[in-house]
Amino acid sequence: MRRAAAVAVLAASMVVTSAAGAVPAQEGVRVATYDLGDQVFTPPAPYEGRSELAAVVHHPAKLRGKHPVIVMQHGSWATCADAPAQRRLEAAEDALAEAGEAGDEAEQARQQGIIDEASDRLWAWPCSPGVDALPSSSGYDYLARALARQGFVVVSTGANGLNATGFGQAGSVYRARAALLNEHLAMWRQLDAGTGPLLGELGTRFRGHLDLRRVGTLGHSMGGGGALQQVSDQRHGEWPDGVEIKAALALAPAAPLDAEPVTEVPFAVLWGTCDQVNTGEYFEWNAGRNRVPIYDFTLTGGNHNYFNTQWSPASGQVASADDAIPGERPGHCVSMDGRNQEHRRLGEATQRRIATGYAVAFFRRHLLDDRSADALLTGARRLPGVPDVVRVESA
Repeated sequence: MRRAAAVAVLAASMVVTSAAGAVPAQEGVRVATYDLGDQVFTPPAPYEGRSELAAVVHHPAKLRGKHPVIVMQHGSWATCADAPAQRRLEAAEDALAEAGEAGDEAEQARQQGIIDEASDRLWAWPCSPGVDALPSSSGYDYLARALARQGFVVVSTGANGLNATGFGQAGSVYRARAALLNEHLAMWRQLDAGTGPLLGELGTRFRGHLDLRRVGTLGHSMGGGGALQQVSDQRHGEWPDGVEIKAALALAPAAPLDAEPVTEVPFAVLWGTCDQVNTGEYFEWNAGRNRVPIYDFTLTGGNHNYFNTQWSPASGQVASADDAIPGERPGHCVSMDGRNQEHRRLGEATQRRIATGYAVAFFRRHLLDDRSADALLTGARRLPGVPDVVRVESA
C-alpha cells in the first residue's frame, strides 16, 4: 500500500508539459487574479519604495473542506515589457563594447547614456503609458497548476515594485520581500473569514475553505531569499495572526549578507550547477543546526532563468535569456559550483519537470504529512521520467 501511494505521488508530480508550461485548462484547476494597485504596499522602514498587491491564483475547481495555501514570489527582473527599449539596450551594449575596443571614450559615454535610458524604462514602476508590466508572477504557472491539482490554493504574487526600487537597498530588501508575503497572507486570512480587500476581487468562493495553519511559501532568486527570511527563526512573530508557515521552497535563492538562521521550519533549496546567480548555500549554513528536515536538490546543468517561463528564451518575452555560460562542447554549460566543469545543459522543459516533481513531493510531505515520497526527498529514489541529474542532500 505504501509503495502504491508513493508511485501515485511521483506520477502526480510529473504532470507537467511543454517548455512553456502549457497545460489544458480543463483539468480540475481554476485561475483567478487580483490587483489592488501598483503602489499600495509600503514595506517597513528603512526600505524606500512601494509595491503592488497583485497575484495570480490557481486553485482546485471544487473547493471542499480546508485547503492548505502556498504563496509564491518571483525574483528581481525587468518590470516592463518594453520591446523597443530592450532593442535599444542590446544595440547600445554591442556598440559600447566596440567603442571600448577602439578607445573612443566619447562614444562610450554616448552609448552608456542610451543604456541608462533604456534600463530606466525596462525597470520602471509603474510602467510607461502603453507599456505592459512584465508578468514575472505568471512564470510559475506550471508549478501552480501542478500544486493546485494536489489540492493546494496557490497564490503567485507580484513584486515588480520592489524590483524597481530595490537597487542600493541590500540591507532591507529581503525584509521588504518577507513583509510583502506576510501582507498577502494577512489578506487571505481575512478572505477566509469573508472580509477584507480581496472580497471584492475574488468573491466568497474561498470563504471557510483555507487552512492557514498549513501554509507553504515558494520563492525564486531574491524571492527565495525573501521566503527564507520570512521563516527565519527570529521572524515568526511577524507572521499574521492565525497563520502558520510549515514549509518553504527556495529556487536558486539569493541571500543577504547577514542571512538569518532557518532551523525551525522545514525548507528545501533547488538550484542548478550552471546558475550564474546563486547556489545552495542556505542548506550548508543551516545543516547541523536544524531541528526539522531540510533539503538541497542540485540540478546538474540547470540554470537560473529556466525556473521562470517569462524569463526563459522560449517565451519570446522581453529580456528573456539563457543565463548559463556556454561550454566549449555543444549542448554544455560551465558549472558555477566551484568545480569549473562542463555540464550537459538541461532544457527548459526538463528543468521544470524536475522542479515540479520535487515541489509536489516536498509540499505534500510538509503540508499534508504525506510520507509516501520520502525516498525521493532523501535521494533514495530517483524522480521518474527525467535524466538522473539531481544530487540530493538532506539533514
